[in-house]
Amino acid sequence: MNIAFFLTPKSQIIYETIDATMRQVLEKMEYHTYTSIPLINDDGRYVGAITEGDLLWKIKDTPDITLKDMDKIPITEVPLHTHSKAVSIDANIQDLITLAKSQNFVPVVDDDGIFIGIIKRSDIINYCAKILFKDK
Repeated sequence: MNIAFFLTPKSQIIYETIDATMRQVLEKMEYHTYTSIPLINDDGRYVGAITEGDLLWKIKDTPDITLKDMDKIPITEVPLHTHSKAVSIDANIQDLITLAKSQNFVPVVDDDGIFIGIIKRSDIINYCAKILFKDK
């Protein structure tokens, strides 16, 4: 099966670029109620996923930080504690499932390494459930 079947395109998801500030990312995640979003660079390449935990650790490790201060902290200064791996659009379903076991979403890149979207773990589970329980 082609993993493109599961792809939610970049135009339909929430992500952030690496030139964002910590506050911009935090507010975007809060508004959309996401616990993690993809980060891409200026060339459109996937660089990682920022999580609520990453933001909380940065707040913990930055004495006397305020919400106003977060406007001045580039997201590139927030260490990523989880390394969410991306797959190529040509990846097989087994690779996808292996990553989805430990990631809420799997970022997908094209042949040139450009971020093109994500595959949500929930979509994979729903598809597998339909197959497993189709006779019930």
